[in-house]
This record gives sequence, C-alpha cells and structure tokens, in this order.
Amino acid sequence: MADLSVNLGGILLRNPVVTASGTFGYGEEYAGLVPFEKLGAITVKGVSPFANDGNPMPRTTEVFGGMLNAIGLENPGIDKFLKNEHYLPYLRTLDCPVIVNMWGRSVEQYAEVAARLEAEKQGIAALEINISCPNVKAGGIAFGTDPVQAAKVVSAVRAATSIPLITKLSPNVTRIGDFAKAVVDAGSDMISLINTLTGLAIDLETRRSKLANFTGGFSGPALKPVALRMVYEAHQAVPNTPIVGMGGVRNGHDALEFMMAGATAVGVGTAIFGNPKCLLEIPEEMNRWLDAHGVASVREIIGSLQR
Repeated sequence: MADLSVNLGGILLRNPVVTASGTFGYGEEYAGLVPFEKLGAITVKGVSPFANDGNPMPRTTEVFGGMLNAIGLENPGIDKFLKNEHYLPYLRTLDCPVIVNMWGRSVEQYAEVAARLEAEKQGIAALEINISCPNVKAGGIAFGTDPVQAAKVVSAVRAATSIPLITKLSPNVTRIGDFAKAVVDAGSDMISLINTLTGLAIDLETRRSKLANFTGGFSGPALKPVALRMVYEAHQAVPNTPIVGMGGVRNGHDALEFMMAGATAVGVGTAIFGNPKCLLEIPEEMNRWLDAHGVASVREIIGSLQR
C-alpha cells in the first residue's frame, strides 16, 4: 500500500482528502455515516461574528454538471460556535484535524473572529479565510476580487492569531496567481482554491431565477477543468506554498490530477451530497492507482505535471 500521508503546512494528514467548507456542516451531521478517523481533515461551515440565517428559499438547485447554491453563509455565530456542545466542543472530540472556515463583512470583523478563535484554539488545526464575501465598507465589492483588499484581510487575521492560515481564493478573477502571491505575502501559510463560480439558472415557465437570491455559486464536476488550471497557475506563482485544491472532485483520479497540478491536499464538496462514502472511496482509489504505477508515496506526485 502506498503512503497517502501528507504534510499540509505543518498539519499532518493521514491522507490528502479534506471536506470542503459548506458541504460537511459542523461534522456532527455526518456522524455515523463517515468514520472521522479515516479522513485527512474536515473543514466546517463558515463562522462569522454574528449569527446569520442565510438567504431565503429556494437556495439550491441542480444544474447540468453540478449545482447552484445561495445558502448565504448561514451559521450560528462565533459565540455559539465556541460554546455550544454541537460545535467546537464536539469538534474537539474528533480523531482528525479540524479546519475552521471564517468570514466577515469588514476587515475588522475578520480580525474579531480570528481573535476569538485564537483564545479558544485547542482542537483547531487551521483557519480558512473566506474572502469571497462583500466588503460593506467598500461598496460591496468582494474581498476576493481585489488583491489589495484580500491582502488587508489576511494581514489583519495574521495579526490576530497564531493559528495556521489558509486563504480560500475566488475563481471570479482574471489572474489567480496575483491573488495567490498577495495573500501569501500578507501572511497566509496556505491557500485553497477554487471557491464557487457565480452562476444563474432560469425557470422558463416563470421567467425567474430558480434561486431566491437570483445568482448562486456553481460547484460540481463541470468546474474541474477550470479548477485544475487555477491550481496549476497558483502553484506556479507560489511554488513553496501548500495548496488545498478543489472543484469537481468525485473520485481518486480527480484527486490525483489536482495533486499533479500542485495541490498538497484535495477538497471534496458537492460529491458528498450524493455519496458521503466518497470520502472513503477516494483515498482507496488513489492508493490503487499509486500501487499500479509503482509510486511509494502520494507526495511524489505533488506538482509533477509536465509541460
């Protein structure tokens, strides 16, 4: 059996498979379905300074090649996350690294969440900074589509915590390498990509969007070629920075492609909704490929894509 363990910025993972934020709840939702001790790591839904109900229904719809979601970052807020038995206290009992996704509507709010998590950091392996949120102090432009604003967020979070940082990059930009450099230079230890692409689905009979929010985030298998290209470009821009690559991963071959493009670990999201056991099947499929090709360790293929 090949060695599937990887070192993600100092976090030791038994295998490269990480659950993507927003697709695995806060872990407890999948208790009994997935043995946590067989996962590389889990990433929880985003946590903000305030409780957030998210967007009105309908907020998900299936489309060709994937799905659209406009959940609206629903979450219990930092106070409840830290103290309620169903959130951080429960996550501390799991036998796998826990990554906490976080967000805010201003630079100050990001720093506030980071400081609160720093004070309660037992059981938190890393923070994932979601910079795809609108900056209410800058006319609503998403932090993740402006490298200067992205760097400001990362810098503020870095100043507020010693926990390892992963910055989740938006694909809704032209030069992903510039954003990778900006957040790494600002203090991010790692990056993850890609977040969802903005999409629209129309109901022909009502002539309205299928989502109450009008647009939503597009995820699923159709994203994979775009995600692979962006992971490759980000790896070229910051070759010494660990990457969590994601976007349409359904099986072990998908995961291996992301690692060849430069990812150290691989995020699985939309596929979980149809088959939670894919989180167990993907490492098994990776192992079979590695054994068949005489590769002793999955680490050997990271960044091995040839031009």
